[in-house]
Amino acid sequence: MKFRFARHTNNLENLKSFYIDLLGLEYLGSFENHSDYDGIFIGKPNLDWHLEFTKSNELITFNFGEEDYLVFYPETIQEFEKIRSKLVENNIPSILSKNPYWNENGIIFNDPDGYSIIISKVKV
Repeated sequence: MKFRFARHTNNLENLKSFYIDLLGLEYLGSFENHSDYDGIFIGKPNLDWHLEFTKSNELITFNFGEEDYLVFYPETIQEFEKIRSKLVENNIPSILSKNPYWNENGIIFNDPDGYSIIISKVKV
């Protein structure tokens, strides 16, 4: 089974830059004017998951839960530190999780839509 996390946004270009330039994911493809939707696929090639972000003419209001997270597990501590450095360089503030496990074992921050992201320093 493959996995796609799909989310609608008002900030397609900002999300593209954020997930590719800051988190090190890759552009996998896109589509335009597909029943009035544009979208982009972001992830890592040859893996069984990716993110899909879509936009349309309809502006949305985000309603993310306090403990809704996308959690990423870098392969190495060097990759973890590289992401941490990029976040600091780009003035992306860290936040605290309600769950103390994530505060001890990761970096928590929001993407341009306000959705919480965790970069874990613990290997899966």
